[in-house]
Amino acid sequence: MPRRRVLWLATAVAAVLVIAGAGLAYALTSRNDSPPTAAPSAAPSVARTSASPAPSPGADITGPLDLLLVGVDTRVTIPDWEPHADSIMVMHVEADLRSAYLTSLPRDLRVSMPAFAPAGFPGGRYKITEAMSRGSRVPGSKKPNPEQGYQLLSRVVSSYTGIKKFHAGAVLTFTGLSRLTDALGGVTMRIDTKVLSQHRKPDGTLRPMRPGGGGYTGPQATYLPGSRTLVGWQALDYARQRYGLKNGDYDRQRHQRQLVAALLAKAASSGLATDQPKLDAVLRAMGDTLVYAGDRSPVEYAYAVRDLEPSGITLVGLPGDSVLSGGGYLGEQLLPVGRAYFKAVAQGRVAAFVAAHPELVNK
Repeated sequence: MPRRRVLWLATAVAAVLVIAGAGLAYALTSRNDSPPTAAPSAAPSVARTSASPAPSPGADITGPLDLLLVGVDTRVTIPDWEPHADSIMVMHVEADLRSAYLTSLPRDLRVSMPAFAPAGFPGGRYKITEAMSRGSRVPGSKKPNPEQGYQLLSRVVSSYTGIKKFHAGAVLTFTGLSRLTDALGGVTMRIDTKVLSQHRKPDGTLRPMRPGGGGYTGPQATYLPGSRTLVGWQALDYARQRYGLKNGDYDRQRHQRQLVAALLAKAASSGLATDQPKLDAVLRAMGDTLVYAGDRSPVEYAYAVRDLEPSGITLVGLPGDSVLSGGGYLGEQLLPVGRAYFKAVAQGRVAAFVAAHPELVNK
């Protein structure tokens, strides 16, 4: 498998974060190789003109490309739990297909949602995380449809950002993120602030709920600043935390983007492209934890961005604040500079915009 397709696989991980997931999703849904070509029968030798090799699939794809990466909380321990989009990332790949910008939308972003007939949803204003759950509902059934939820979410994100089309997208579950990190042998990243886990004890076991509810109790896993190597449950746990952080979900979004970058770097350095047994183990570990959507095959997109290195991806953080009504919390909103960022993406001038707003770049 080409090295670039392996990087594609890693980006899918995050969640949270899509294009990388594309390559993985293809591997999971297209496991059968083409049948071997039969040996030609003997024939008289004749002079032939050499035919030009066929262009690689995806060679005709041009930039820019816009991709939607979604990390979902499926609560697999709760029967028929509707998926919520806990991590929503937009990756914009520039026209040269060598540079990209990765940013996040707050899970509690207050947005307008259109009516969505497949789910019997009439539309309205809600937190963007609810687009996955409301869109996943199947009338007459208690079993949610995550592919259907992604359809509504992508429409909502497109309407909010002004990005007319997402060329590819992926939905990755929390379990998928943990499995992929372990399959890669863990991930090393620089933790920028002390983080206390709400969900896990230091040994990785779950913290019990307080009697009567209202949070958890017991010792907490702690992530200290510095370069740290995390195993699967730790990477997932670290990327989920928002309580106790100075900027809440905005700090969590930054940590999730950092995790995506770290996973990309690990995939690039781990030799998966030439280690078929290890690659197979990664693919098997993912199981059915990933959903892919795109208008071209993942392999074609993987080829198109073969020259996009992890160092060519700029991590962008967009500031926001709370939406209140009558003293009650309704959700979040991006500040004007955040809305201007997406306008620049839609108009094809994001590089100039980010250069003029260096404070948005995660160092």
